[in-house]
Amino acid sequence: MTIHKEGFATLTITFIILAVINTAIFFLLKSWIVLIFLLPASLIFFVFIASFFRNPKREGFLHDNAIIAPADGTIVAIEETEEPEMLKEKCIQVSIFMSVYNVHINWFPVKGTVLESIYHSGRFMVARLPKSSTENERTTILMETEKGIKIVVRQIAGAIARRIVCYANKNDNVKQGDQLGFIKFGSRVDIYLPLNTRIDVKLGQKVRGKQTILGWFE
Repeated sequence: MTIHKEGFATLTITFIILAVINTAIFFLLKSWIVLIFLLPASLIFFVFIASFFRNPKREGFLHDNAIIAPADGTIVAIEETEEPEMLKEKCIQVSIFMSVYNVHINWFPVKGTVLESIYHSGRFMVARLPKSSTENERTTILMETEKGIKIVVRQIAGAIARRIVCYANKNDNVKQGDQLGFIKFGSRVDIYLPLNTRIDVKLGQKVRGKQTILGWFE
């Protein structure tokens, strides 16, 4: 298990702050007893923060007709809806809620070309709420597969997550399972698929990024 590059700055700042706090308390109170309790607590807190940025090495499932999960988490929505921003047509929306305990990396669910990648500022409502898809801070990525199938992937910030990182740039040719981005401290990823897509997941199901198959293109 390694630490993702998005965590380096956060962990460095966290380490410095904890070191300053521990040092200041020791010199103010002149008590080793307090430090004996404070140091383990600081270490536990640092490890907890570090766990948000874990970067597991895992083999991905690769298939031209498969849509793999773009994130770890829980399926919170499977519904027919209209995607108003990019596709502007009826689609099947599959939403994955990422808790603070999930890996926070996002992956490309299919192989293809990035047609658009647009960032929107917004609110920070709880990511489980349906309104978060259109009102929260988010990044929307429009992709086209080699067979001409267009899909949308949307990274959505939540109540805790305040930093979306997106590696997708317009005209990029990407592979299935490549890293799409990172959402710090958990949130939500929506994916919009053609109506004739066969969906293989259910509401409440736990999914694993790069490995769980969300569905298949017809």
